[in-house]
Amino acid sequence: MASSPRARPRSICLLRLSALGDVTHVLPLIRTLRTAWTDVALTWVIGKGEHRLLDGLPGVDFVVYDKKTGIAGMRAMRRELKARLGPAERFDALLQMQVAARANLLSAFIPARVRVGYDAARSKDLHGLFINTRIADRPGIHVLDALGSFCEPLGLRQDDVDWRDMPVPADAFDWARAQWPDDGRPVLMISPCSSHVRRNWYPDRYAALADYAADAGWRIVLCGGRSDLERQTTDAILAAMRHDALDLVGKDTLKQLPALLSRAQLLVTPDSGPMHIANAMGTKVLGLHAASNPERSGPYSDRRFCVDRYDDAARKFLGKPATDLKWGTKIEFDDVMALVTVDDAITAFERRRADLERS
Repeated sequence: MASSPRARPRSICLLRLSALGDVTHVLPLIRTLRTAWTDVALTWVIGKGEHRLLDGLPGVDFVVYDKKTGIAGMRAMRRELKARLGPAERFDALLQMQVAARANLLSAFIPARVRVGYDAARSKDLHGLFINTRIADRPGIHVLDALGSFCEPLGLRQDDVDWRDMPVPADAFDWARAQWPDDGRPVLMISPCSSHVRRNWYPDRYAALADYAADAGWRIVLCGGRSDLERQTTDAILAAMRHDALDLVGKDTLKQLPALLSRAQLLVTPDSGPMHIANAMGTKVLGLHAASNPERSGPYSDRRFCVDRYDDAARKFLGKPATDLKWGTKIEFDDVMALVTVDDAITAFERRRADLERS
């Protein structure tokens, strides 16, 4: 296990408001902290939607911050934290895991002795003014490993990556099992949209991949949220398909989503929250990458089934190879996802199909 810190913290506050994928990446860090220090008091300042996903996480007290409440909400959060801290008055450590301006300002309302933040290379929006300790500068690592390194200034190391504490209630699994019969057919699940429109693939291409999988005997299931974009994209996919598909878009809750994703043999999605939730649930992911680098933000456990056109995008839109870009550069241009072809996705699907046949 990790080495012991010089001063064992009694209380730690984590600040990571969003997004769904990133808060999922924090779960292994929580487990590392709780395994090393079973009696440490953990408080997590988190966004509203992300709290709906992680509510019930063992050993963590949540404080929900709604970004719409602005400075008034920050002051209210500080009062709530001080009431919880009582005579201690300050946390022993704050892990400030978000560099956006709002999160940086919010962190100023959190009293803490040690304030751990990002290295200078990844800092922005005056992040360095709100911290007094930095994680190591390690370019070229996955987002999850960067978040995991926040325990290192406290004397620990995240050696194991474990999502077993994902809080999914039994009734969520019951709901997921009720959506289609378990008849032995493998399931290709499609979550077609991310929160960044330029990362999204095209309905006719999803439909072509889905029909190919259906021809091979796979069940096709579509999932997603309640936004107009997700509804419109799903309708366009269904209209372009030759085969029937089960449409569950907008029909699940954030508590049911992990259970739903766990029933798939393969999830197809752009760089999105469902990608990382599926990975946490043990589901293989066919990630569609051109706008973002799968080595940094792809499915952490297994990227064998991803399509990677990030270098092609760098050369086309930025005039240089991906190796010459700053780590974490997004290539979110119009039509960047046109670089991901149907043949690319079918080839990745066949890798997963062969993997299942071998096992």
